[in-house]
This record gives sequence, structure tokens and C-alpha cells, in this order.
Amino acid sequence: MTRLDFIPGTLCDERMWSRLTPQLGSGFAFNHVPLHKAHTRLQMQELIAAHSAPSAHLVAFSLGAYLAIEYALLHPERVQSLVLIANSARGLSEAELQTRRRIIPMLKNNAYTGMTRMRLRELLHEAHLGDQGIIDIIQQMALDLGKDVLLAQFTASMERPDLMERLSEITCPVLIVGATGDQLVDPADLREMQRHLPDARLNLHDSTGHMIPLEAPQTLAADILAFRQFMP
Repeated sequence: MTRLDFIPGTLCDERMWSRLTPQLGSGFAFNHVPLHKAHTRLQMQELIAAHSAPSAHLVAFSLGAYLAIEYALLHPERVQSLVLIANSARGLSEAELQTRRRIIPMLKNNAYTGMTRMRLRELLHEAHLGDQGIIDIIQQMALDLGKDVLLAQFTASMERPDLMERLSEITCPVLIVGATGDQLVDPADLREMQRHLPDARLNLHDSTGHMIPLEAPQTLAADILAFRQFMP
């Protein structure tokens, strides 16, 4: 049985994968990295090291995917394969940086009441803006993890060095999954990532936004099941 170590994104926990794992069948064991317990970038990497297998198959989303790239560069002997979902190796776009610079002072000075409708419109494909099941998971994670976790993750992950040129150092099999409708990640970056990685395949999907594991779990499961043949 293949163990998958899941690394979530900002203000997410294992519930981020709750729609995906039932679609993957019985051939996998699932483990979750509690990223929300870290307050600094170093602590994030330490959590991945502590909570993933000694030779891991990492499945990582958004911020988690960027951290997984960093982890693979730091510890190539500890990574057997990577599934990178909705993340650019270039780091955050300028538009997202501006959004965060606007949000951080507001968070510091006000009570946090969950994900705003404006932020949901940035995260979700328009087809899913009325899907209360998806929205409820996102909102409950946001409310449960709360303001302090969001501030810590925003602050620790704002400055993300451009890792594109270093991707050639990652020799394990890599699956990149993205969305043409992702407002936070440019599909052109994902195509460039594929070109730089020695052993990579790229799947770009329509009808989903940034939150691919929640918006398109069956599609993502099919991607991972097809990728399994490349896992050592």
C-alpha cells in the first residue's frame, strides 16, 4: 500500500482533502501534515519533516505545494514523488501580494469572521460559488483555524523566492495539477515548471478554480491514480 503525505494550503487542514480521499480507493494510506501548527517558515519545513514518511510521496496544495518544492530541494533523499496542486514555483503573483498587504492590517485591527464573499470569488470557479457544501468546508476551516493562524501563514509565506530555475534539481517523478480558471496561479507558470522539471507531467483542468481538491475531487483523483504508475 502506498502512503500519501498531504500538505494543505493557507488556512486549511485535513478537511481540504475530505472530498478527494474517498475517490482514491483502498490502495493508499493517508497521512496529514498539520501545517497550521507552524508559525514560521522554518517550523513549516520542520513539520513536513516530522510528519511525512522518511521516503515520502507528497501531495501538496497551494502554499503546501510551494513548501513541498522547497522540501524536495532541501531533502531530495526524502522525497520519492511530488503531486503539486495549484501553485507556482515563482511564488505569489503581484496581485496576490497586494491583496495580502491589504488584508494583513485589517486582520490585525479587526475580529476575524471567516472568508469574505470577495475572497471566495477569487478562490472558486464561478460554477461553484453557489455550492454550499464546498463553501461550508472552506468557512469552517477558516473559523476553526482562525485569525492567528491566518496571520502567521500570511506573514511567514509572503516572501517566496523564485524557485523556477532550481526545479531541474528535482529528479523524482512530479505531477503538476492546475486550473485554467485559477485566479491565483498563472497556467503559463505551470507549463514552465513542467519544462524545468526532469520528470514531470502537467494536467490543466477547466471548470475549477484554485480550490481543486474541493472543487474537482474526482478529476484530481483520476490524475493521481494515473500518476501512480510513475511512483517508485
